[in-house]
Amino acid sequence: MRIQTREDLKALREEAKKKLELREWSQDNTTGQCCGISSGTPHMQILTCGGTGCHASGSDHLFQLLSDEVAKSGLSEKVDVVCTGCFGFCEKGPIVKVIPDNTFYTQVREEDVEEIVREHIVGGKRVDRLLYTDPESGQHISDSKHMNFYRKQMRVALRNCGFIDPENINEYIARDGYMALADSLLDRKPEDVVDIIERSGLRGRGGGGFPTGRKWRLTARSQADVKYVVCNADEGDPGAFMDRSIMEGDPNSIVEAMTLCGYAIGAHHGLIYIRAEYPLAIHRLQVAIKQATELGLLGDNLFGTDFSFNIELRYGAGAFVCGEETALIHSMEGHRGEPTLKPPYPAECGYLGKPTNVNNVETFANVPVIMQRGADWFASIGTEKSKGTKVFALAGKINNVGLIEVPMGTTLREVIYDIGGGIKGGKKFKAVQTGGPSGGCLTEKHLDLPIDFDSLLAAGSMMGSGGMIVMDEDNCMVSVAQFYLEFTVGESCGKCVPCRIGNKRMLEILHRITDGDGTMDDLKMLKDMGGIIKDTALCGLGQTSPNPVLSTLDNFYDEYVEHVRQKKCRSHQCKPLLTYCISPELCIGCHLCAKNCPADAIIGQPRRPHIINPEKCVRCGMCLSQCRHNAISIR
Repeated sequence: MRIQTREDLKALREEAKKKLELREWSQDNTTGQCCGISSGTPHMQILTCGGTGCHASGSDHLFQLLSDEVAKSGLSEKVDVVCTGCFGFCEKGPIVKVIPDNTFYTQVREEDVEEIVREHIVGGKRVDRLLYTDPESGQHISDSKHMNFYRKQMRVALRNCGFIDPENINEYIARDGYMALADSLLDRKPEDVVDIIERSGLRGRGGGGFPTGRKWRLTARSQADVKYVVCNADEGDPGAFMDRSIMEGDPNSIVEAMTLCGYAIGAHHGLIYIRAEYPLAIHRLQVAIKQATELGLLGDNLFGTDFSFNIELRYGAGAFVCGEETALIHSMEGHRGEPTLKPPYPAECGYLGKPTNVNNVETFANVPVIMQRGADWFASIGTEKSKGTKVFALAGKINNVGLIEVPMGTTLREVIYDIGGGIKGGKKFKAVQTGGPSGGCLTEKHLDLPIDFDSLLAAGSMMGSGGMIVMDEDNCMVSVAQFYLEFTVGESCGKCVPCRIGNKRMLEILHRITDGDGTMDDLKMLKDMGGIIKDTALCGLGQTSPNPVLSTLDNFYDEYVEHVRQKKCRSHQCKPLLTYCISPELCIGCHLCAKNCPADAIIGQPRRPHIINPEKCVRCGMCLSQCRHNAISIR
């Protein structure tokens, strides 16, 4: 079938909805009762997480095993096995969800497949050991709606992830996919589309937070024979996987949004710049583009109008600097991925010298639903200056690692403790890094800070693309700053002196401090150099690169002083500052530590207390791990 009219799309939507009725119903009408074929349930579905995280744990194999087991049980006509996108609760993956009773199985393994089909699908009895266990009550929870991880979330950009088969365009259409495009092409002028996005208050989710509608309007006003729409899918922050998960779980939302943008600004060509390290996202985008083209939702004369639009993929080599729009454009043109001074902005002179609109994946994922539900609906979510929701990759020393989406204005405390489940191992919270290498470390005093663009900037951090890494009492904040600056130095394109040389000098100072050779003058130099780099670097990467250092200096200055004056690292992370000691009262002379020391730094006679030669000790920690009597400590 080739869709040529809005009525064609509606007809396909109604037909496709039949397959999703069970999933739609179960979202709101779960009774808590377990269903099974033997108990009279006419049809069931098994959803398996198909995101990269669960793939790495074998979910793709689980999908095949479940399909085989269902077939083996003679239930292929009554039970569908569906591979979806990311459910978000990565800590508990691989995840398997059974519909219609909405049972949420966690950490499913190959050996569990036969039992799930036999007990649940056939027998109508849940496999309790695979259910999520609430850490507070100790009770099994079968429905994700009752899990703290999901309670405060609001899924807008992630609305289809974990719900539809991302490789079946009909399931996207069943969720009103491409209706926004049809309505816009047939009922709205291009400037009407821009106006809706502008009134919604949507700001770019790639880091800078520039108003999306204003960017579209600037590109629309530029006069040229050819214009381009570019999707920035070059997600490079350490620990970030927001955009990847959207592309893997809902690729058609990006295709539709880019086409809407093309219509609004007068462009007929779309380019998705995606890092080659995302093979699954690439595959699913290719499938989405192919299926949309076959249905007539991409290509020439969409919905019988004179508007045509095509999309192609361009691959990046994983350079962090190519997340900056001008560097990204140069990379797509076959040049070095280096930023250029603005103006001119890409809206005036971008890809191949033509007006170009660049938005990231999450920004585009919001567009179709805004066009469907209206600007006022989206603007009613969030805060005065930060509308809508934000997707975060929650990682680090936290119990519930995963992909979350919350309304703007949600506090860090709610994210870390209510959704994230608090700090692993009952440790004390120390800091949270937002915004990746361009962001800053926030402390306990910031826990009640609302998450929005302006509040995070005022606190010395930034929203960034959405990485959120939680740290506990065992993290050394000087080492954390050093880690992020090492990443930035390695990713710098080297075009401007402040970033190329300044960050290198700052990193050398941090190395001196963690090696025990730092001085108080070094701390002043770090602050001064950081301020200069922020003011003089060419692009956003360079201008924000000192943030991890400056924020840790502001919030953890005592740790820097401790490293410099006392030559001590309280978190025992900086090896040159560690001293291993053996307590003569506790040492029984078992000689295990000496046998395992790679540097022959431990001396002593059997059954007599040993000692460590600090000149020879390489601080590897082997002795500490081998001692069975707690006789070895770190000072």
